[in-house]
Amino acid sequence: MPTDAPTLCLVWGPAGHGVTDYGADVAAAAHRLDASTRVVAVTDLEAALRAVGDGERVHLHATDRLLGSSLEDAADAVETLSRSCRLSLTLHDLPQHSDGDKYDRRVAAYRRFFHAVTAVAVNSAHELSLVAEHLDPGLRPAVIPLGTRVPVAPDSPAATAPADLIVLIAGFVYPGKGHEVALRAAAAAVTSLRAGGHPVGDAVVRALGSASPGHDGDVDALERLADDLGARFEISGFLDDDEFARRLRDPGIPVAAHEHVSASRSMLDWMEAGRRPLIVRSRYSDEMDRLRPGTSTLFDPPELADRLTAAWRDPRTTRLAPGHPLRPDLTDTAASYLTWWRGMSR
Repeated sequence: MPTDAPTLCLVWGPAGHGVTDYGADVAAAAHRLDASTRVVAVTDLEAALRAVGDGERVHLHATDRLLGSSLEDAADAVETLSRSCRLSLTLHDLPQHSDGDKYDRRVAAYRRFFHAVTAVAVNSAHELSLVAEHLDPGLRPAVIPLGTRVPVAPDSPAATAPADLIVLIAGFVYPGKGHEVALRAAAAAVTSLRAGGHPVGDAVVRALGSASPGHDGDVDALERLADDLGARFEISGFLDDDEFARRLRDPGIPVAAHEHVSASRSMLDWMEAGRRPLIVRSRYSDEMDRLRPGTSTLFDPPELADRLTAAWRDPRTTRLAPGHPLRPDLTDTAASYLTWWRGMSR
């Protein structure tokens, strides 16, 4: 097989799932750079097996929830598929202790993923550390950072401060996403602004997205907490891609306060909309701040109320200057994948 043999990119899962959509974006960019790269969308193992040729080099962006109804089923699927092709994976949502009672099973499943396939990539040096800490320090996946859809920040509406202090959080609502932290900080910021004589309205946390499946009760709990704090919690419900992109540009303060982030596409969503979000400091956000300087404002959790106060007073700090560099973009990322695939041993 020649070193430039084409790769089949499987796009597995439903449109709208973050990992599926990102895998589709990378696959399309790889095809634009090398037309011999094939792209096939599948929804289950049977379809994947029909798509691959015997011994063909195949790549898949994956997380366990996409591949089977249980962790064990997901690992079985990877092992079965790998027997029919030369399979490489980009793994998302690496195991960590915040997985709770699923931790041991997730560790076992991800170890099986590694051992079944030809090669593995992850999306950050932080995830490389998670592999060493939770799976096996001897495993050394490639690191290929998430790519943006655009190379520079677009023009954005003029920065305006609504009367209310509005916090915008993108994506699904689920525990640990930061909505509760944002509600408490927004309420404290409004109290501080009023004490300083500023004509601020209500504290509002607005979720741009719907509840993650099975988490409608978390929305109810957040609404009750908001009432207790004298604030408001609002949830948009499902937004299609165009509406989601439009709402990211709304007046308000973008915040990403994930407690247990592995790698985050939603951080890039903000930047692609010309926003400079407040992002909770972590090993991952520190890495992304070094990769794309000036595209976010990092904070430690106790600082969030003060950061919200400052952003309400000067909303220009929540928007990127048009043309601010956002690379690596998807073209850069796809080029890295093509180089990686071509360098794999046969």
